[in-house]
Amino acid sequence: MAKQLGGGDGIRDQTPGMRGRAAPHRPQYPDPMPQSAPAPAPAPLGEAPGPDLAGPLTDRLRYLDAATRRIARGMNLDETLWELCRAAVPAFADRAYIHLYAPLPVGDEAAAEPGVLQLHCTDRSERRDPDAPDAEPAPADQDGLQAAETVRPVPGSPLAGLLRDGRPALGDTPGVATAAAELLGAAGTPPAPPAGQRLIFAPLHGRSHALGSVLLTREAGREDFTADDLLVASQLATHTALGLEKAMLYEREASVANTLQRTMLPPSLPKPPGVRLASRYLPSSRTAQVGGDWYDAIPLPGNRVALVIGDVMGHSMTSAAIMGQLRTSVQTLAGLDLPPDEVLHHLDDQAGRLGSEHTATCLYALYDPVLHRLLVSNAGHLPPVLLRPDGGVEVLEAPPGAPIGVGSGGFQSVETHAPAGATLLLYTDGLVESRDSDVVTGVERLCARLGTAARGPAAPALEELCDAALGTLGSGERDDDIALLAARFEGILPETVAYWYMAPRPQTAGQARRLTRRTLADWGLDSLVETTELLVSEVVANAVRFATRPITLRLLHTDVLRCEVGDDSTVVPRMQHARLSDEGGRGLFLVDQLAQRWGATRLSTGKVVWFEQPLPRTPGVR
Repeated sequence: MAKQLGGGDGIRDQTPGMRGRAAPHRPQYPDPMPQSAPAPAPAPLGEAPGPDLAGPLTDRLRYLDAATRRIARGMNLDETLWELCRAAVPAFADRAYIHLYAPLPVGDEAAAEPGVLQLHCTDRSERRDPDAPDAEPAPADQDGLQAAETVRPVPGSPLAGLLRDGRPALGDTPGVATAAAELLGAAGTPPAPPAGQRLIFAPLHGRSHALGSVLLTREAGREDFTADDLLVASQLATHTALGLEKAMLYEREASVANTLQRTMLPPSLPKPPGVRLASRYLPSSRTAQVGGDWYDAIPLPGNRVALVIGDVMGHSMTSAAIMGQLRTSVQTLAGLDLPPDEVLHHLDDQAGRLGSEHTATCLYALYDPVLHRLLVSNAGHLPPVLLRPDGGVEVLEAPPGAPIGVGSGGFQSVETHAPAGATLLLYTDGLVESRDSDVVTGVERLCARLGTAARGPAAPALEELCDAALGTLGSGERDDDIALLAARFEGILPETVAYWYMAPRPQTAGQARRLTRRTLADWGLDSLVETTELLVSEVVANAVRFATRPITLRLLHTDVLRCEVGDDSTVVPRMQHARLSDEGGRGLFLVDQLAQRWGATRLSTGKVVWFEQPLPRTPGVR
């Protein structure tokens, strides 16, 4: 639907969702050609113009200065068109009809075939507010003008030629009346446009493309347009077209920046046993440039999970690129199963090798659902907040090391108990810092919001807790990006975990089979005994070949049956295709065929080979 902007005392936006909202008061610009003053005679050649000529010229220049500055204020397409209507009606014309191509060409894109012109907004003077108390419906236009919603310029038609020409023309110019009738009337029955001297057709021409057109008309009781008014219309159209191109490029840059930012963030969070995760990311509402905020959740061997939050300083494509590199580095370092302080130490070294002056803050937390333990290391980031099961809120103070990229190191890991039912909240400074609040006050307000959300008889849902943490920032203006990662610790019951150390001897594989058979019988998983025994025997036998220290065997009964075999060798097994004459080489092939998933992870102390099997279905449960 088109926008109808009322002139006179105010402007009304008639787009869906904005109906009935009055716009600010419209300043009345002086008429560029006052009706009471006849056009002065030109001064003789060589003489300076007298005051009678300087007055209208000064008024026109003053009007153009104010109008073009007003049009340049628009930050998006709608604002730019709105400012054009405010500047043109009623100071210069009584009505304005603006049509734009759909889709609009952007930048230096190759010119396409003529598209469809769509009516974007109209404006007319002396129009009453239909939503005001005791208001009567606005009267129809006296001359029956009704702008067409869509127009398809035919190649070779007067309208297409005028749009291609790019210069404004009066209504008595050949072809203008036909083009105006096509824009102003319904298909097939266009009304007669105003008389030639009461209409100006002004194409909106950007640097490389025609963007649309604006029709400006005056009523019969007002002085006709003149050739000098064409110069005014040309300036209005030119500045509007440049403003439209600026708005489109701005929107495209914002879209590209937002897409880039979200592409570098995890598309979805993992669902590791023992912990539930939720996240939020809100870009800044005051800039089209991306920020460097990021979060991540990385599953690790032993059902542990690494929780990461970081913020690269600055708002630019460079910040986003560095953020992507740092996030990738963190994922690689996390896979080595290093302590949090060592992860940040190596990340700091990597940031130095990037050769950038940008710094970043980062917080790395490692949660073990079996031991209900949380390890936290901080590189200049804001401290996390822990919401305890009883509703208490605690700020976890970890020694804040220097930001990533400074190169000073000195990171420390702090261990704390993570009880089942507790929730850890990681966030960036955009959540707690603004122009009206410092960081300390912002953290206190965050804790108060979380405490209020946890006062109910039951623990709030994780998504609701994220919304409570954001508060009014979720819908208001934001000075900075906001990244938020929430983790609710559920833990893994001790009775669902079995763990053994075994010496690397030839008899170890048989010992592992017996332990596995007995444990699965205790868990009621008799249907998995035969397959699991075979797989455990193959993986343990492979570990015995390379291990020099005791081998670890761990079974976890969660939503799947998971088996982990660890040893001190860094040699990661690879699946091979044995020949018919070979006596070995089929172990991992059996694991690959019989297990639902399997893999091998290098650790700082060796490696872990793991595999998973689905649990048998309970009768009557799909």
